[in-house]
Amino acid sequence: MTVTTRVKLSTMMFLEFFIWGAWFVTMGTYLTKTLSATGVQNGNAYATQSWGAIIAPFIIGLIADRFFSAQKVLGILHLTGAALLYYITTVPNFEGFFPIIFAYMIVYMPTLALVNSVSFKQMANPSKEFPPIRVFGTLGWIIAGLVIGWLGWEQSNSLVLTFKMAAIASLILGLLSFTLPATPPAKKGQKTNLGDILGLDSLGLLKNRSYLTFFLASVAICIPLAFYYNFTNPFLNEVGMKAAAGVQSLGQVSEFLFMALMPLFFVRLGVKKMLAVGMLAWVLRYIFFAYGDTGANYWMLIAGIVMHGICYDFFFVTGQIYTDNLAGEKFKSAAQGFITLATYGVGMLIGSYISGPIVDKFKVSETSHNWTSVWLIPAAIAAFVFLVFIIFFKDTNQIQTKPGLDIEEPGTGRVEV
Repeated sequence: MTVTTRVKLSTMMFLEFFIWGAWFVTMGTYLTKTLSATGVQNGNAYATQSWGAIIAPFIIGLIADRFFSAQKVLGILHLTGAALLYYITTVPNFEGFFPIIFAYMIVYMPTLALVNSVSFKQMANPSKEFPPIRVFGTLGWIIAGLVIGWLGWEQSNSLVLTFKMAAIASLILGLLSFTLPATPPAKKGQKTNLGDILGLDSLGLLKNRSYLTFFLASVAICIPLAFYYNFTNPFLNEVGMKAAAGVQSLGQVSEFLFMALMPLFFVRLGVKKMLAVGMLAWVLRYIFFAYGDTGANYWMLIAGIVMHGICYDFFFVTGQIYTDNLAGEKFKSAAQGFITLATYGVGMLIGSYISGPIVDKFKVSETSHNWTSVWLIPAAIAAFVFLVFIIFFKDTNQIQTKPGLDIEEPGTGRVEV
């Protein structure tokens, strides 16, 4: 790979996640403060991510994989996304906002797979060459949060600027995409059926009782995950945290650090303990949020954010490796696609639809909620999933890893362990 190609791919990955991080984290606060949205409406807005994740495989499987070069599809989607993001800043109410954000997520979610396709096509050894490029994506998300916090857009009620910032970045990436190395359709001329698109060929894995337990636990744990994504920023702003979006970027820093440390844990822990620690961290995170504040218990808020690395890496990344080991070469791609569809699609969708009504139920005034009661609910859900998993999951084998193992992050990319 030439230096020019490496720079282009790194820039592509940076912008891809800068765009997402620029508005996604603070959207709940924007909806609440600027558009006077309810908790239900907030949940519905975040549910568009799940609908995008469900629809994305069809766009990739039926269009990008068969007819058009990936870099061209990427460019068209991001240019369309730039127009939608800019237009959404002119909408004065939630009723106008929702269909635009729904359309945008249908456009954006497929790009997560496309940036990976463009990257892998240029690499002779993806397990070695991809991580240094993919890390720019994490950096982009972090910098987006830091910019929002540094400029004080949350405190000045100027979060509409996050969508304009994302629109500009999307325009740049859309134009850059047409200069990226050619990535022709991988399945041109081949027939693609519904089972291929949804990964249904991997259904046989569910005959394994432990894997079935893991699969159901993965879907269920995404319900409390939706509480975190949808309402953490409104919560932190409501309790008075300064530059909340910037502070939340510590979650991505934590994710990166724990990813680097995971090989050490693999050596000492079996798959069951790794997954169990990840789920237990979810319980603790929400308990910290329930009882944290900006006074003496400020450390609890920070701890809840920083625990994102354990919550995500120990459960989702370990689960992807477990799936990869169990599926084998023939079904590994189908299995990863199927579990991503089930978790970030179905699980997160359920969580988005139930989190909003719960937050509304505990609203005590126009500007405040009983957040302790709110956060104890996802804590209880995560605790229940943890207990069921401990009882019924019996696979205690060590996960077999080797240097350079590829770990696929749902919808985003691969990270080397």
